[in-house]
Amino acid sequence: MATKPKVAICWLGGCGGCDEAIVDLNEALLGVADAVDIVLWPIALDFKYHHIRSMADGEITLSIINGNVRNSEQEEIAKLLRQKSQLVLGFGACACFGGTPGMANFRTKQDILNWVYKDAPTVVNPNKSRPQTVTRVDEGELTLPEFYETVKALNQVINVDYYLPGCPPPTDLIATAITATLENKLPLKGSSLAPHKSLCDSCPRNETKPLKIKIDEIKRIHEIEASPDTCFLAQGVICMGIATRDGCGTSCININMPCRGCFGPVEGVKDAGLKMISTLAAIIDANNDTDIEKITSQIADIAGYSYRFSLPTSMLGALKKRDGTQGEQVG
Repeated sequence: MATKPKVAICWLGGCGGCDEAIVDLNEALLGVADAVDIVLWPIALDFKYHHIRSMADGEITLSIINGNVRNSEQEEIAKLLRQKSQLVLGFGACACFGGTPGMANFRTKQDILNWVYKDAPTVVNPNKSRPQTVTRVDEGELTLPEFYETVKALNQVINVDYYLPGCPPPTDLIATAITATLENKLPLKGSSLAPHKSLCDSCPRNETKPLKIKIDEIKRIHEIEASPDTCFLAQGVICMGIATRDGCGTSCININMPCRGCFGPVEGVKDAGLKMISTLAAIIDANNDTDIEKITSQIADIAGYSYRFSLPTSMLGALKKRDGTQGEQVG
């Protein structure tokens, strides 16, 4: 009997939604489980890291890693799986770009610790306790992972062979990616296993988009009763679809919510945030500095809109770097 390919699934810094997306394969997951030997999946199966350490280098066919890297344990596991795997798939927005936790890079590590353990109005911490990497108690020594200065995407820590973006990735793309791996039908390394066009290209509202969009007022989605059939940008609502890769199935659009960019930049674009900002600059209908300032001041948080999922891997993230690796890609 032929040996089944070994697959590892691991969750680093994230919400757990990516693991749930794999579970959402439903009965198709049974077929996957029959075709492969799952050697690590902490959320579902009781394997330990020492089982992985005992394997030969490259023994795992595919490691599916979701979540970003914010502490030393996450970095250690990412590097261990890279060493033991032939292929690594960055799975989900957090692994591919840093994800929403990456917005924390606008603050320093000290800012975050001060807020959580001292400054937040609900904090009661009379002893001013802070988590320590090593704490000695009567029973012995307790350890915690080191909390890093910044959130990093997976490819800022290890080499990543393929990417599957999304928050979380949809089940059809997950199934396609796993099948392509098992059948050895993968594209060139470094590819995203998602469509190469922008979300705008497949948006059902595309036909309602004017040839030349002009907006003289920017509105947040909760401030208006948005038309369910009309292009959001044409309604003055910021939508990242024009700067975001397709593949989500327009799930947000379908419930009358604008795209927030979880599939990252379109093919050939390094920075989805800059693409979105340049788009806004081109469609704002203003003829003088006063009007421009009036309209742009209606954007509550331009960085939050433009870099919600991608700050660590963006050009802005590189400018904000505080250590030797933030903003740099490995390989």
